[in-house]
Amino acid sequence: MGRQSKKLSLFNTLEILKTYSDEDHRLTQTEILELLKRDYEMEVDRRTIKSNLMDLIELGYEIESQEINRMIRNEKSGVVEESKIMSSFYLVREFSKPELRLLIDSLLFSKHLPYSQCKELVEKIEKLSNKYFKSHMSYISTMPEDKTNNKQVFFNIEILDEAISKGKKVSFKYLEYGTDKKQHIKCRENGEERVYVVSPYQMAAKEGKYYLICNYDKYDDVSNYRVDRITAIEILDEKVKPFEKLQWSNGQRLDLSEYMKKHVYMYSSSDSRVKFRIVKAMISDVIDMFGKDVKFYNETANKVCVKANVNESAMIQFAKSYAPDVEVLEPLTLREQVKEELRKGLKAYE
Repeated sequence: MGRQSKKLSLFNTLEILKTYSDEDHRLTQTEILELLKRDYEMEVDRRTIKSNLMDLIELGYEIESQEINRMIRNEKSGVVEESKIMSSFYLVREFSKPELRLLIDSLLFSKHLPYSQCKELVEKIEKLSNKYFKSHMSYISTMPEDKTNNKQVFFNIEILDEAISKGKKVSFKYLEYGTDKKQHIKCRENGEERVYVVSPYQMAAKEGKYYLICNYDKYDDVSNYRVDRITAIEILDEKVKPFEKLQWSNGQRLDLSEYMKKHVYMYSSSDSRVKFRIVKAMISDVIDMFGKDVKFYNETANKVCVKANVNESAMIQFAKSYAPDVEVLEPLTLREQVKEELRKGLKAYE
């Protein structure tokens, strides 16, 4: 076999292992030989298959096999001897099936990727496994067509990533839906398209949406914008406003994990040390929402009080969503805000 043919058979052997093998679907040398002939119209002998497998292992591919004992006659002496041979090969994957499924589910439930790009990514992830994995994924319902229409999400991410690494501000326009169910660029009252200039700090996923955490140039606080609603983005020459110089930062750099715990709904407002009372059945929900840094106190048979550092707007929304099982106690100004919001809600129904 010539050098070129040898390289081709080696490559095709690898493709067969990728396509047809896993821990539950092992291939013998004979099966690999037959697949080479069927799929690639290549006729080789068993020694070539064995050589290919050894070469792939030397190249760094993790190929598992079983050792079996066989009685083989020594061609020179004629004596029958017991010998161990390798059989039943499969390629060990970089990603396990559950890991691939988790990646695909993350895409399926994502709300910040356009349908076409999401579908394309799922197909790429499927190729990281074999044909058996793809057949198991066929029961997944079709992805919804009404995902975000912004086709430049990946471009936005690339530009923002560059701006953040270089410490540069960005400008962009922002999309919002109209009653025609189409996205339009957000405008000022005079009809002029609004241009946002911000200092970008981080990007983070929350509730299936992708957000830019930044500072809007005209103010001294933190804002969150949906990455999939950003359009016409440009990197500016101007340096970002340091996060530690912003209101509520307490002179500290952005701690993303702390920020996400406090901003459960990605609202932009001040943080407070909040005390609230919940029914005990909600303890798991509170920990899921605010993390394990919360403090529980004054526990009774059915209720318990909670202390947490929380974004005020997020706390109002949380209390409204879970009323009457959540009651804000302090600060009193926040308690009054929740009461007023609930009164408005009741009035709307009266």
